[in-house]
This record gives sequence, structure tokens and C-alpha cells, in this order.
Amino acid sequence: MNLPTQYSNQIEAGTDEAGRGCLAGPVTAAAVILPRDFTHPLLNDSKKLTEKQRYLLRPIVEEVALSFSVAHCSPEEIDEINILNASIKAMHRAIDGLNCTPEYIAVDGNRFHPFKEIPFSCIIKGDGKYLNIAAASVLAKTYRDDIMLELDQIHPEYGWKKNKGYPTKAHRLGLKEHGSTKYHRKTFRLLPEQLQIDF
Repeated sequence: MNLPTQYSNQIEAGTDEAGRGCLAGPVTAAAVILPRDFTHPLLNDSKKLTEKQRYLLRPIVEEVALSFSVAHCSPEEIDEINILNASIKAMHRAIDGLNCTPEYIAVDGNRFHPFKEIPFSCIIKGDGKYLNIAAASVLAKTYRDDIMLELDQIHPEYGWKKNKGYPTKAHRLGLKEHGSTKYHRKTFRLLPEQLQIDF
């Protein structure tokens, strides 16, 4: 999980998002610039880590990072510009929040919009290949989970404490019984369909 050789002399930021497939809550992105010599045996794609491991890694990443930033796009923004554009917008915000401008951007996934003419690469499953993307995935996931835990205190009927806004059976049952909230993404095709599902 090393940086590409051709960019090894540049300041490279890794960026990733969390919450793209959810019915509720924001989409959250992080951008991280790591020291070139940084390694950690646990750091990997956040989806392959346990919750405990992710929260263990977060302060480590934040301490060693040359710079890091976390940003969000709200459900209202997602409804307005669609989830793909909102995911990219959140990544742009995270990159813009770094305290130094990267010379190269490594993006998890296959879609991105140019940011301030900084060259970039899209890497499918990049969070399992590059440490800076893996670090960004850990920050994005944990900070978004924190938000969903707070929202669960307001609306415990959807099971967000466990499902973090993803369309689990408990979440769909909550939608069927209680309808949607201001924290739900109203334009997701899945949402009205969930209200009609019989269990």
C-alpha cells in the first residue's frame, strides 16, 4: 500500500467518502496527507475493519497526518444535486479544508470532478490499496457514524445506532411505521418503495 512511484515526490492527498448508499444522514468525506514513511498493520479499507479498530485508528491517523480534513453534504444537498455529485462535493470540501494544498489527489472509486486543476487518479477499491485513501476511509466512516449515533438519540425508531442509516430491515420497518424524517434523503428511489414493502 505505497504511493504510486511516479508521484512519490509530490504531496499526495487520499480521499474517500462514507454513507453513499444510505437512506438517511449526510454523505461524509475525508482527505488525508500522510508522511511517506508511515505504515500501520491495521490500516486498511474501513469496511474490512471492526468498529473498534476504526475508532482505534482514528486518533493515530489524526496524530501522524501532515494534514487531514472531514466534510459533509447534507440530505438536502443530496436531494438537490444527487448522491454522486454530493459525494464528490463532500470530497472537494474535505480537500479544500486541508491546511496545505496537495500536488496530487488519490480518489477512491471511479468518478471524480477536477479540483483546482490538481491532477488526480481514481482508484477502484483504492481504500484497500493506498494508505492515504484507507486513512481517509477510516475518518469518513467514524465521523459519519458519530453523526448517526447522535441522530439515533432523536429518532431511535429507525435503528440508526446499528444500521447508521443504511437500508436494513429495521430501518425499512421504521420507515413503514413512522414515515420519513428531515434527515432522510427524499429523492432516493428506494425511500418510497420501502414504504410499500410488506414484511
